[in-house]
Amino acid sequence: MPGHVQHAMSTVVLTIGPAHTLRQAAQLMSARRVGAAVVLDPDTSGLGILTERDILDSLGAGQDPDRETAHAHTTTDVVYATPDWTLDAAARAMTRGGFRHLIVLDEREPVGILSVRDIVRTWSDDQARAAAPRTPGEVTV
Repeated sequence: MPGHVQHAMSTVVLTIGPAHTLRQAAQLMSARRVGAAVVLDPDTSGLGILTERDILDSLGAGQDPDRETAHAHTTTDVVYATPDWTLDAAARAMTRGGFRHLIVLDEREPVGILSVRDIVRTWSDDQARAAAPRTPGEVTV
């Protein structure tokens, strides 16, 4: 199903606990080259998300990244996607909610993260394939 979340999402899901400091979260996110981490809180059985923007907002407010925890900066009012959502539906949800990442759940388990970058990359790749010549020497106009 091209054009669906399952084909665009990153299956590298960084999960952290609520007690991780923002510095620890930032180091893990940087090492894995991701812009968000899923925060698993075993006390509430809930999922949240911590993004690079959350960390930047904390630093901009002068907070100490070695004392601030993921718990204090986690968004818990999260919109989830499923692998079979269309990319159009995911983009609409992101636009309506004003966020750049969706946690992708399958059977209540996080199986991926979809970012705005993933959507743009997929749509750009689709456009490039559509414009590519189909046989040697053929030009699409």
